Amino acid sequence: MAAAAFAAGIQNALAGGGSFLTFPALLMTGLDPQGANITSTIALFPAQVSTGITGRREATGTPSLSFTALFVISLIGGALGAMLLLKTPSDIFTAMVPWLVLFATIVFAWGSFFRKVDDNSKPLGPYAAGTLQFCISIYGGYFGGGIGILMLAVLTLSGLKLKKAAATKNVLAAVMNFSAVLIFIFLHDIAWKQALVVAIAATAGGQLGAYALPRVNERAMRICIVLLGLALTVGLLLHYHAG
Repeated sequence: MAAAAFAAGIQNALAGGGSFLTFPALLMTGLDPQGANITSTIALFPAQVSTGITGRREATGTPSLSFTALFVISLIGGALGAMLLLKTPSDIFTAMVPWLVLFATIVFAWGSFFRKVDDNSKPLGPYAAGTLQFCISIYGGYFGGGIGILMLAVLTLSGLKLKKAAATKNVLAAVMNFSAVLIFIFLHDIAWKQALVVAIAATAGGQLGAYALPRVNERAMRICIVLLGLALTVGLLLHYHAG
């Protein structure tokens, strides 16, 4: 679990999708899907804060939307998503998980490899970018898996280069999860032993990932993210079908 969390911290700092590693690792400790999701959100939060602070100088707004606006949108959306999760029956959430992961992977793959960009292409406007970020924030508070991938897709569609978008989504991920963590801590039983292990390992991995971010190959990073998402989707479908 610590190894998965360390890798998740690196992954989150680079491009997102770290919960694709911590979520199944927590499932293997005996937690139900909803409990694993909530524990993963809380455990990854310290790493997200640490990583966001490390790369804060690179974080920025989009050409059409200020960073302050993105900050507020993420804070409100994260709280709404967390409250929605606590109202969702566990069996319904379990059935949704593989499809949530697949959706996040497809969006990122399209934005990375299939969207045509030319000199005449226009970035997303403020209303489109703000609405999408709000929806992602709700999704982030609700599930968490793939929020980095989704934010990278929207931020790059909004006109940011990948590495600027990665630094920005690191800060916004911490912001939206701040709301969710506050709600989860007081309204849900947390597997604190697992959460502590994941938090320490993910924070260490996040610092390494933030240091490596300016040095990684962008195309290789995108390919790895898509392959990880597809593998997790298949694994979750097989896991739940067998169960």
